[in-house]
Amino acid sequence: QVQLVESGGGLVQAGDSLRLSCAASGRTFSMYAMAWFRQAPGKEREFVAAISWNGGRTYYADSVKGRFTISRDNAKSTVYLQMNSLKPEDTAVYYCAAGSSYDAVVLGRHLEVWGQGTLVTVSS
Repeated sequence: QVQLVESGGGLVQAGDSLRLSCAASGRTFSMYAMAWFRQAPGKEREFVAAISWNGGRTYYADSVKGRFTISRDNAKSTVYLQMNSLKPEDTAVYYCAAGSSYDAVVLGRHLEVWGQGTLVTVSS
């Protein structure tokens, strides 16, 4: 089973860009669909984006579509979230997660492994 470690969070201003990384340990990273979730203060965790094991399929929450891009590099066992045109409402702890089924991951189900999260704060 993989272990996940996120990085790249920080404090930015509205309109700025940020790229999050999620590095996986273990040899089975390429077998997993990967996703990003986020949890804002006082709110439930929500789905942000998902990518299939080979990067051939991606899916985004409506709130980030056109602004965020998920990608992966299986050779580096890393998944990325490029976030552009950031808004204050994007402020949250961002988590990466792994699951065996892309269709389930998109629905936020059967997530087998979670990272510890990285904080993104967007000031207005």
